Amino acid sequence: MSFPLIFERSRKGRRGLKLVKAVPKAEDLIPKEHLREVPPRLPEVDELTLVRHYTGLSRRQVGVDTTFYPLGSCTMKYNPKLHEEAARLFADLHPYQDPKTAQGALRLMWELGEYLKALTGMDAITLEPAAGAHGELTGILIIRAYHEDRGEGRTRRVVLVPDSAHGSNPATASMAGYQVREIPSGPEGEVDLEALKRELGPHVAALMLTNPNTLGLFERRILEISRLCKEAGVQLYYDGANLNAIMGWARPGDMGFDVVHLNLHKTFTVPHGGGGPGSGPVGVKAHLAPYLPVPLVAKGEEGFYLDFHRPKSIGRVRSFYGNFLALVRAWAYIRTLGLEGLKKAAALAVLNARYLKELLKEKGYRVPYDGPSMHEFVAQPPQGFRALDLAKGLLELGFHPPTVYFPLIVKEALMVEPTETEAKETLEAFAEAMGELLEKPKEWLENAPYSTPVRRLDELRANKHPKLTYFDEG
Repeated sequence: MSFPLIFERSRKGRRGLKLVKAVPKAEDLIPKEHLREVPPRLPEVDELTLVRHYTGLSRRQVGVDTTFYPLGSCTMKYNPKLHEEAARLFADLHPYQDPKTAQGALRLMWELGEYLKALTGMDAITLEPAAGAHGELTGILIIRAYHEDRGEGRTRRVVLVPDSAHGSNPATASMAGYQVREIPSGPEGEVDLEALKRELGPHVAALMLTNPNTLGLFERRILEISRLCKEAGVQLYYDGANLNAIMGWARPGDMGFDVVHLNLHKTFTVPHGGGGPGSGPVGVKAHLAPYLPVPLVAKGEEGFYLDFHRPKSIGRVRSFYGNFLALVRAWAYIRTLGLEGLKKAAALAVLNARYLKELLKEKGYRVPYDGPSMHEFVAQPPQGFRALDLAKGLLELGFHPPTVYFPLIVKEALMVEPTETEAKETLEAFAEAMGELLEKPKEWLENAPYSTPVRRLDELRANKHPKLTYFDEG
């Protein structure tokens, strides 16, 4: 059954509230040249219609609170409701108020930065970036500023990325003005060291790595990789998408990384996707600290303050100081678990992934790079099955599908990350569903799902011809 848009429920003259206080007219507050010529076409509905619309819409959605959500490299772990309570404590804080009146918020940000530095082995940090890819761009811009400051900006014009890298890595490097060159994976799924050696040189600005990588494998030669980069004057960038596997056990800074971006909306239980804004803090080693964005939260004799006096900074990368309430949630997560709790979470994430991998292998799925998996793994269906059909079939069986067709080096890839917050029974039920799909007729798989609010969509058409507005602006 189709679900009407809120605009389609609109009826002229209906209202959901009545303002009891006089509201100033827009023309009394805003210069005429900035006023709209035509009022915005907002839906006109009563309160009950509004509540029923969005309540009904929420029931049509899939999320961590409703089902198992094993998206590889997305770390869709449960978001504790305690953290929502913590965030609500700061609901009335305003970004323009005097920092002297927001000492609690500044202290929280400063403490969170200290925790993240300790967990990653970095010397300085910014909490400003608003998402993982935004953190990536910030990190690469910091590296660019560093090379330019040393007089090497014109010569170091290349960023290296593995063939298994997240797509945002080459996109980020390209946005920052760099050429991108791909490093192939070796037969065991790790970076091909000999290929890397051939690419390193005075023309390279950075190497971007995820560790564990997107195959769920730890780069065992990371110390040799970092040594080669240091000898070539190349900055080593850590994509923190998979930090959940090693949180509390190993630190990127100790591996030789110069820059780290984190995903608080993955590793540290901040809701993401449709659940809310993300946060992508960036940590750096001391030699890159002067280039961090402004302002930084600092601690002085008279309390906490925002430090804008940073002459080598790359400047602001976000309005105000990032997504503050996301920072509150991450702070609450770290304070709730402590170091030992974070280590246990990482260990359980690895245990769950390894257990589920073995269950799927018993059902007939292949794991082409079958090393000691960390928090995730990449499986393949038996020959003759398409990853897309299996993903659609999972929706019919009540599970959100894993990431499909990524990384690109695995054909018909099914990238599975169960996270630490899922119970053993959930993993077993998911494996049973995956096994059941292999027994379904081909026609059934090709036409699934059947009972979801929306049937199979034409993803290609949706990407090539998106319709992003309700009204015909033509």
